[in-house]
Amino acid sequence: MANKIQELRAQFEQELSGIKDLSELEGIRVSYLGKKGSVTDLLKGMRELSNEEKKAFGQKVNELKGIVADKIAEKTAELKEAQIQKEIELMPEFDLSIPVNLSRGSYHPITLVQRQCEQIFKSMGFTVEDYSEVVTDYECFESVNIPKNHPARDMQDTYYLENGQLLKSQTSAAQNAILRKYKKPLVEEGIPIKAVFPGRCFRNEATDACHENTFFQMEGMMVDKDISISNLIYFMKTMLSEVFQKDIKVRLRPGFFPFVEPGFELDISCLICGGEGCPSCKHSGWLELCPCGMIHPEVLRMGGIDPEEYTGFAFGLGLTRLVMMKYGIGDIRDLNSGSLKVMSQFTDDEN
Repeated sequence: MANKIQELRAQFEQELSGIKDLSELEGIRVSYLGKKGSVTDLLKGMRELSNEEKKAFGQKVNELKGIVADKIAEKTAELKEAQIQKEIELMPEFDLSIPVNLSRGSYHPITLVQRQCEQIFKSMGFTVEDYSEVVTDYECFESVNIPKNHPARDMQDTYYLENGQLLKSQTSAAQNAILRKYKKPLVEEGIPIKAVFPGRCFRNEATDACHENTFFQMEGMMVDKDISISNLIYFMKTMLSEVFQKDIKVRLRPGFFPFVEPGFELDISCLICGGEGCPSCKHSGWLELCPCGMIHPEVLRMGGIDPEEYTGFAFGLGLTRLVMMKYGIGDIRDLNSGSLKVMSQFTDDEN
């Protein structure tokens, strides 16, 4: 049986070396790690082994599974980097000597608030990460405990591409990669994983005053020993008080998200209507700002981290809605309108 594991590993590495694009890589991931994959099939032969042999063999299969997952993650990063370099090479050359009049423009309000949030989290020891807008189904769903045919997928009307990839519908798509990136410092050096990763998301939604098909989020997570909900509440309240420069009325209510357990919705009292009710808050007086909760053990496990030893929290801050609250913007569609009349209200000469 041990020979089968070695043979399968050698076969996997040979196939992986010939992968040229992300769609092929997704195929090999399913082929080896899927429910009917080659690694999973190895476990079927355990019926012929003694109890002692089963334990040893199971450990070796799990080691192989971890190796395959890590190598696929490395290959994903390698292919994405190659794709970026190719795009850079195809870009036209710019004449950097041409004078630029910087007074003609200003930063978008979402950029201003994103940078402010980044600085706040950096001051609390978080790193700021970036991630692709085009991701695989595994990154966006399966790695965060949303397998194929899970009803939670109906909550996100996702844009799928012809090559099997998709436009990320949530910044949670970066969670697995971030966990694997910082797993070694966490396990070997005891350095907590503390990261935020802002980005643009896409959903095929009907638009109204509080919904858009393109919007911005800032995902964040912290993983260490003995992390609890109180840590989550502390960091979120600190961030909100810094952004608005005053105490903000918030509430936590139970919410279901497959990648956290327990899960919550963090709502903020609507600053546009003062909590009295308006189209922006659906006349409730509250605006959903931040789904959050304790990271599901399966998400940690898929990131290569032992959930029996480590815990963590995660949140998906709605940057676009935070901008609406900060600047008193009553209609989310104004932010993507391209209207200079609207955007010029938020010029910040210092930025």
